[in-house]
Amino acid sequence: MHRALSALLVLPALQALAQPPNSDCSTAALLCAEQPMAGNNTGATGALPGFCPSTDLLLWYTFFTNSVGGTVDVQLNGLDCPDVVGMGDQLSVVVLAGDGSCTPASFTAVSVCAQDDADFTTTTQALLPSTQYWVVVAGATNGGATIAAQCDFGIVVQGPGADVIGVDFDAGPDLEVVAGSSVQLEVIGGTNWNWTPTSGLSGNGIPNPIALPQETTLYEVSTQSNGCTYTDTVVVNVLELINPPNTFSPNGDGINDTWEVPGIADYPGSEVIIWDRWGQKVFSSNGYREAWDGTNKGRDLSEGTYYYFIQLNEIEGRSAPYLGFVSIIR
Repeated sequence: MHRALSALLVLPALQALAQPPNSDCSTAALLCAEQPMAGNNTGATGALPGFCPSTDLLLWYTFFTNSVGGTVDVQLNGLDCPDVVGMGDQLSVVVLAGDGSCTPASFTAVSVCAQDDADFTTTTQALLPSTQYWVVVAGATNGGATIAAQCDFGIVVQGPGADVIGVDFDAGPDLEVVAGSSVQLEVIGGTNWNWTPTSGLSGNGIPNPIALPQETTLYEVSTQSNGCTYTDTVVVNVLELINPPNTFSPNGDGINDTWEVPGIADYPGSEVIIWDRWGQKVFSSNGYREAWDGTNKGRDLSEGTYYYFIQLNEIEGRSAPYLGFVSIIR
């Protein structure tokens, strides 16, 4: 008898220790746009009458609208409520405007109170730009239940008034650059920009680094806004103006007998130099009007690997040199 009584006395204390930290308005958890968060209202306390019927065990969340404002969707998903006799199996959600004092009288509802036992969404009225709002998730005593639901769930805010990427922060459109050339990236919005990868960039921590990628690269840039971190991406596509093949077979069979370089005909001022593995020059030309046939001064060269340098000269200037190897196979 005494042990049972002792357990009953200790149980409320254990529940208090397990109380979620955001079961009070002053410790509302920050929701970042398009970034889901997991929650569970088991052990939460308090009630906020006047906004949702038959609800208890409140959890508080908060979010900031973007600089444009508009409607915001608050979605609850993945509801997982234990099967307990007398316990409800639904959660409710309502969005509130307030002055930050957290007093019940300071709040007004800016959405309907939505309630369900499966994934559901409540949509606010058009919200003011750059303004803090609150979300209350609570357990319901639905279907004649006497105990409010205590459940796992996921929550996410999104929509025209909440979204930051593409509104207040944008990595810019994807870009194209000729191999060996550079291009300037240009972020719109944000502060304290962090780029990854940093290879090929002129610097980090700035919104407009110069990019000189060796190959097509997806760059990510992160920034902070109202306590949240947002990441956007931009792709720099590296265009190869020519595509030198790495083998040819000058054996007189009429197939692949010369080193044809696709695209080089568009650059009649190009410079082409080829060396053997000992560094001896075996071919050179200004303009590649006649493709190399694997000879040096009319003599057939042996099978093996040779190394090339190609410089495309244009009116606009020189391209970065193309360096590589080509193998003769007879």
